[in-house]
Amino acid sequence: QVQLVESGGGLVQAGGSLRLSCAASGRTASRYDMGWFRQAPGKERDFVAAITWSGSSTYYAGSVKGRFTVSRDNAKNTVYLQMNALKPEDTGVYYCAAEGRFGVFSYSDIRTYDYWGQGTQVTVSS
Repeated sequence: QVQLVESGGGLVQAGGSLRLSCAASGRTASRYDMGWFRQAPGKERDFVAAITWSGSSTYYAGSVKGRFTVSRDNAKNTVYLQMNALKPEDTGVYYCAAEGRFGVFSYSDIRTYDYWGQGTQVTVSS
């Protein structure tokens, strides 16, 4: 069992930056592949970024590549999402998620993930 708590959201102007954190609790939390998703009002929850448990591989949605960076500190059981050059279309609730199964990591598939945080709101004003 893993519990996830996101933080770091807020209101920022276009072009600004935010860093989201996702703190994971659980004895084996550091062994989970992690993902970030976001959901805008009235829309589906979409993949943003993901990182393998070791941190050796990272993945990004095309819309955020080059602007967002996912990283993790397994000693702190925390995953980060550094968001730069924010745009109004980045607005939404950001969720972190954990996946602990063996096999292929289908990082962009929402069904891959077993545990979800409660989300943190990011609002980018124009």
